[in-house]
Amino acid sequence: MPIPLDSLDRAATRATPTIVAKSLQEARTLGRKTAFLSHSHLDRTRAKGLQTLLAEQGWNVFIDWEHCTLDERPTKETAAWLQEAIVRCDWLLYLATPNSQKSRWCPWEIGYADGKKSAPSIVVVATKDSSGTSGSEYLNLYRQMSETTTGTLMMSEPGKVSTARVLREVSTTPSTRL
Repeated sequence: MPIPLDSLDRAATRATPTIVAKSLQEARTLGRKTAFLSHSHLDRTRAKGLQTLLAEQGWNVFIDWEHCTLDERPTKETAAWLQEAIVRCDWLLYLATPNSQKSRWCPWEIGYADGKKSAPSIVVVATKDSSGTSGSEYLNLYRQMSETTTGTLMMSEPGKVSTARVLREVSTTPSTRL
């Protein structure tokens, strides 16, 4: 089930757990899952909400604007910086919203990750609001993160919600099987 956008908005108002690592190296030392969050900067609040939800599940989510000021226009320097961050993280999470579908960077980031990482390490975080579901264009290509009616985050194989596992139980590094 896609994550309601208002769930992300509510999560953004909660304090992020203090166990969030300050760097990728620190996260790895702590044995935490690291993820690059591909999202539209118009969804800053929702990105923070997802970061909070995932931190509560033992994940360290890397949000680019927390670590560096990026030029709105694509430059070689920005692209190189993003490429390095995508490769260094264990996972790429694509926060699918109406804004990310219009973004210049989001499709580029998921495409770059697809060429550099194994498909099992790319996860679509489908969302929904009153106008419908966002992310369906990628749901059959990559793993999907969803939320149960009780608020538990799950991860499933592409197009197979029946394979879902509780997010906290997913291994630190992506594997070919959940």
